[in-house]
Amino acid sequence: MKKYFPHFLLAAYIIEFIIAGLHPFDRTTWYAENGPIVLVVAVVVILYIKNVRFSNTAYALMFVLPFMHTIGGHYTFERVPFEWFDSFFGFERNMFDRVAHMTVGFYAVPLMEYLESRRLVTKRWVAVTYSIFAIAFVAVAYEWIEWWFAVTNGGSAGAAFLGSQGDIWDAQKDMLMDVLGAVVSVTGYCAALLFKSKV
Repeated sequence: MKKYFPHFLLAAYIIEFIIAGLHPFDRTTWYAENGPIVLVVAVVVILYIKNVRFSNTAYALMFVLPFMHTIGGHYTFERVPFEWFDSFFGFERNMFDRVAHMTVGFYAVPLMEYLESRRLVTKRWVAVTYSIFAIAFVAVAYEWIEWWFAVTNGGSAGAAFLGSQGDIWDAQKDMLMDVLGAVVSVTGYCAALLFKSKV
């Protein structure tokens, strides 16, 4: 059953993608938000077909972002029904996008798994730092893409894709959440490996 877990995640994502794509709030924003995510999922599938496999934990972490991003693309991130979370923590803005950005950092775990399984590095600290720095680079690159899209398209679609919600430091906070997600997930991964080795 465990070997079919990635198949289950992919099937669930496809179903969600189809349903969320029926009547999105803004079709241009839908395309902009989901384009990069479809590419990410396609890369994961291609790697699987080419026999580059990860643990089920890594697959679970990798699919959190597509699931959340597809919801964000349907509503636009600032309109996702997330009041329960915002009110619980006392936030005044919709924090769905911040949480989604944190899940970008979860990809640090499969990066670490790949580096160590292929013996591309000999020291774990190198795998840790490389994975975190790789996520930081992706975070910066995506903020550049958001900036380019907002400037190119302008209007409501550009503003919805940018998702700053009036926060002038939105890009910096998003990048922080990406990196924080990487640090948290890698720390959990290393702690689990340490615990497993001592059991």
